Amino acid sequence: MIKITVLTLFPEMFVPLHESILKRAQEAGLMEINLVDFRDYAASKHKNVDDVPYGGGAGMLLKPEPIFAAIRDLPQTCNQRRLILMSPQGQVFHQEKAKQWSAHKELVFICGHYEGFDERVRELADEEVSLGDYVLTGGELAAMVMIDAVARLIPGVLGEEVSAEEDSHSIGGLLEYPQYTRPAEFEGRKVPEVLLSGHHAQIKRWRRKESLRRTFLRRPDLISEITFGAEDYLILEELILEHEEIASWRGKWQHLCPPPKRRRRSSKKLSEI
Repeated sequence: MIKITVLTLFPEMFVPLHESILKRAQEAGLMEINLVDFRDYAASKHKNVDDVPYGGGAGMLLKPEPIFAAIRDLPQTCNQRRLILMSPQGQVFHQEKAKQWSAHKELVFICGHYEGFDERVRELADEEVSLGDYVLTGGELAAMVMIDAVARLIPGVLGEEVSAEEDSHSIGGLLEYPQYTRPAEFEGRKVPEVLLSGHHAQIKRWRRKESLRRTFLRRPDLISEITFGAEDYLILEELILEHEEIASWRGKWQHLCPPPKRRRRSSKKLSEI
């Protein structure tokens, strides 16, 4: 089981984490989600958690005392805890990060609000992570997205483990191939014949080709991180014929080109030499 704790000023925002798949995962004891309102740890009479920045400037900063106190009040663990600060200055979240976090016993997310944190709050964190290169009104929405991404990688949360393994960004960094269900034809749009063939090897090849196609055309920024295998060579050469723009990447797999077959001399000709 993985334990997830969220420090937030707005615990009521996290209702979606108690619905659908995540709800069943918690009921099954696969994960535990705890919400801590760090306003409860404010020492002032009016429970103030923010103040004006030294040196002036717009907005209010979250004070360090309530957050430090909330972290120190968490139950002690045996160095199994990963403390994550939601911050637009942090590393951009990605699927590999979700995989890394899913292996931990406990994750703690600190959600900011207002103009940001007092700089000393950063000392608490093992890492700072951002949902993307933009700024939100608070860290709550980002934390929910990250928790959902981690949760579905926990064994048993999804019905079939292969579901997570074949997601976009999990298939060797590629986008997921197109998928279809019944009916086989809908308003003139037919399911590709290969998927109806029952030929597993051909289906596997088709899916690999479509994953490669989608990644090249939709997310070419991912291509530099992909390692191609020898079985990809012919597929990639086919894709070049269908999409000329893919040819600019040819150097990444050209070394996989199989050597030309050497012709054997017939035994008759050898005997005549």
